This record gives sequence, structure tokens and C-alpha cells, in this order.
Amino acid sequence: MKTRPLDLARLNAQHNAETSRALHGLHEAAFSGEPSRGAPRPVIDASWQRMMRIGLSPDQSTSSVLLESGELEHRRRATLLGELMPSLSRGLVSIVDASMQVMVVTDEEGRVLWRDGNQAVIRRANGICLEEGAAWSEGTTGTNAIGTALAAARPVQVHSAEHFVRTLHNWTCAAAPVHDPRDGRLLGIIDISGPDSTFHPATLGLVDSVAQLAVSELRNRHLVSIERLRAVAAPVLCQVGGRALVVDTHGWLAAVTGMPPLDRLPLPKSFAAGRRWLPSLGMCAVEPLPGGWLIRIDEETRGAASRVVLDLTGPRRSSVTVSGAAGSWTHELSPRHAELLYVLTLHPGGRTAAELAGDLFGDVTRTVTVRAEMSRVRRHFAELLAHRPYRFLEGVQVEVVLPEHPVDLLPHSTAPAVRARG
Repeated sequence: MKTRPLDLARLNAQHNAETSRALHGLHEAAFSGEPSRGAPRPVIDASWQRMMRIGLSPDQSTSSVLLESGELEHRRRATLLGELMPSLSRGLVSIVDASMQVMVVTDEEGRVLWRDGNQAVIRRANGICLEEGAAWSEGTTGTNAIGTALAAARPVQVHSAEHFVRTLHNWTCAAAPVHDPRDGRLLGIIDISGPDSTFHPATLGLVDSVAQLAVSELRNRHLVSIERLRAVAAPVLCQVGGRALVVDTHGWLAAVTGMPPLDRLPLPKSFAAGRRWLPSLGMCAVEPLPGGWLIRIDEETRGAASRVVLDLTGPRRSSVTVSGAAGSWTHELSPRHAELLYVLTLHPGGRTAAELAGDLFGDVTRTVTVRAEMSRVRRHFAELLAHRPYRFLEGVQVEVVLPEHPVDLLPHSTAPAVRARG
């Protein structure tokens, strides 16, 4: 008796077709008011809610005004992702070509800077304006992997009728953000897109792995630049009396004398040579070095912080602005640090490590993680925070700026204390 070989491609196609039919049913029910047997995934549902709040229509076009060639080239030269394109191409293009898909790389606004892959799919992509210079943020094209990864600040896969706009229901896409390891700044998005028949759940893992490899390459380049700066700093610090340190332009330590080492010194965006006040050090004398700064601490003058503004209005970025008699200073926060500081503003009397563990993870036993994160936070804000319990110091005026809609409060967060307020 002969057995017929298992046709995996046929089975996968059948599964994709069944999944697409189910998603079309959810989409039609969501926008027609008809009852539905299910619900979209939370990340998709949150995106659809955002689209309805801003007034997008599921029947609109995905067309956008393309960047002019000069502006497109300027953005390509301005981003670190341009230096990584050879590595990205080696890691993805042959795979997406063979699987009838395209690779897309955007900037931090969701503008397509590069694309490559299967030529037939590229021609088809022109029909939905997935081309160089096009805008693919949620506000332009609705729920899609690029725009939703930007909004959610994490890797996202969007398949078939999970797209808000019906024009994209015959497509599938997976995207992951790439952040600069030096300061956490979003550089852009790596995306894989193709006809909905090419859907595979492993695509999300693939694109996320390539994004992490890109970050790893940037991190290695940064370490090399730190070593160069350290070689310059060594003879300079030998001649400096008192406390001093040398950091790169992003605040990462290259060398230090007269004080304990730190990983990174938060620097204001408008940092320049001269006398400057830094919240964690006080008044300092700042001198330029090739690739960084020599910072000498004034032992007689220290500025005290008196006001803190925690800005949580951005969907992807949160920041803290610290002000005092000697000036002001702004620092962008990681998602975890934004959660921690927000929770502390809710509890002026302070929180123990166990209480913060419950606030952030719903698990009071995760105190080791909380203490490690709070240690990192206090390195940035040494003159603002106390511990046992963790709290803002008395005398510091704290203001929280919240988004207009509660559901937009730290949308990436799963912390119980945050979600209870959203």
C-alpha cells in the first residue's frame, strides 16, 4: 500500500485561507455592528481603537505623498540604519525573495527608506504605495506591522483582515523596531511584507532576530569608539586634579578619576562646552575631546533640583525634565523606567520593593528585578529619589503630564498599576 507524501505547502495554504476567512469575519463584524464569535488580538484591537478615534475609514486608500528624491537621500544619510543595510540585506533579502516577499526598512517616522526582495511582489507593492518615500505610520495607512510596531514599541505581525484598511486585506506583514543601543532612541523599523498566502508565524521571529542583530552590530561599533576615546582620555586625566570623567557624546563612560565609575552620565540634549549644571554631579566644567567630553566637577558648587516634570504624552517616548536654580535638563526614559517613575508619582509616601513588584508585575516576589531597575534609575536621578521606601525626595515638586486619552497612557505597558489607570 502506497502512502502519499504530506503536502505541507497545500496544508499551509488551506490553514492560511481559513485564518483569513475568520479574520475577515471579525473585521466586518467590528465595523458593521454585527455580533461576532470572537475578538481581535489585543494589539490589533488597541490599534483599531486608535484608528477609530482619529477618524480613519476602513475604505480609505493607503496612498501617501512620497518624499522627494533629495529628502529621501537626506534621510538615508542621516540614519545609522544606512550603515547596516549591507548586513540587513545579507540576512534577509535572499530569504524574502525565495518566499515571495519584500524587505522594507523605514525611519523612525515610518517613512520607507529602502526595500528589496522578490521583484514580482515589489511591483505588486507599488499598488498599495509600499514604496520608497511612502508613509506607513498608523495615522496614514491604518493598522499595519510598520505603523503598529511604531505605536506599540515592539515587534508586531499583522495578517490579512487584521489590517484596518480593506485595501491591505490581501497582505501579511511582520515588523520589528531597531533602537540605538547608545541612547535607546528609535532608529526605524525592519519589515517583511508579502501576499497573505505567504503568511507564516515564524516570520515575526525572523524579523525580530534580524533587528536584534542590527542592534548588536551597532553596539560593537560603539564599543570600538569608546576604546578610541579611552586612549585619548588616559593622558588627559593624568593631569587633572580632583574628580573628573570622560564620556562620549551619548554620556557613556570612557575613563574616570577621583570618583566611583558609572556606566553612563545623562547629558542634556543641548550639551556644550563651558560651565554646565548636571543633576547627578552639580556644577561642572566641560571641555571637548575627540569623540566626547572631559567633565571636571566643581567641588564647591552644587545645584539642587526643585521641580520634576514627567511627560507621558508620547506613544513611544516618555521623558523627565529636571529643573533647579542652576538650569534644567531633560532625559528620555526607557519604558520600564517610565513605569517606575509613574508609579512613584501615584504614591508620594513611597513604595517598598515588594509593593513595586506587585505594581509592575503583579508578583510581589520579584523584588530582585525591582531593586536592579531602581538602582539604574537612581544613577540618573541621584538628587531626586530616596529609598527605603522608594520615593521622590521631600521638597521636589513633581508634575505628571498625561495623554489626552487614558488608553494611550504607556500603551506598551502590561503593569497592573498602569493598566488600572488606562
